Amino acid sequence: MADNYRVGRRIRVPEVRVIGGDGSQVGIVPTHEALRMAEDQGLDLVEVSPRAVPPVCRIMDFGRFKYQESKKEQASRKHQSVVVLKEIKFRPKTDTHDLNFKLKHIRRFLGEGNKVRLMIVFRGREIVHPETGQAMLDLVSKEVAEISVIEQKPSMEGRRMVMVLGPRAGVIRAATPPVQTGPISRPALPADIGTPPDSSGSDAPKS
Repeated sequence: MADNYRVGRRIRVPEVRVIGGDGSQVGIVPTHEALRMAEDQGLDLVEVSPRAVPPVCRIMDFGRFKYQESKKEQASRKHQSVVVLKEIKFRPKTDTHDLNFKLKHIRRFLGEGNKVRLMIVFRGREIVHPETGQAMLDLVSKEVAEISVIEQKPSMEGRRMVMVLGPRAGVIRAATPPVQTGPISRPALPADIGTPPDSSGSDAPKS
């Protein structure tokens, strides 16, 4: 950043290598003389390479330089991709309709370059059958394998099983997420516990 440069009297080394305001190589001169040269031109002496021996200084309009550097930083930030962690919740027995609906969101999030945190929420005695949650996560990760990588393998966090998917290289910011060939069905999960399928919509994906 421009504020990190030493300017004018803050340059305390005895001599510096000077680059003129027109880009010409002035050579090595005592610092006090370099300061006088800058002042005579109504410009600033700016240390641009402090680690050189001797340090390199340039005669310039420092205010204009700071403005230009600020514009460059703004442009750079504008083009940076901001990765967001999205979250989608499932139940061990999320029904086929909700499963396909949530897969659609997962594909969109990954296609936009975001990460997705998949969460299986166990209720009541469902917790004694964690393999049902594992089966659901295996199915989801398989369905989006062409556009994702597993960044965090399934792990238990209290009564929840969590896995994190990231976008696969080459699909980030894709204009259109890959098209699914058809709806999939919920896997035949072991130890169905008798609770009704999750279709209340309370586990809608969070943006």
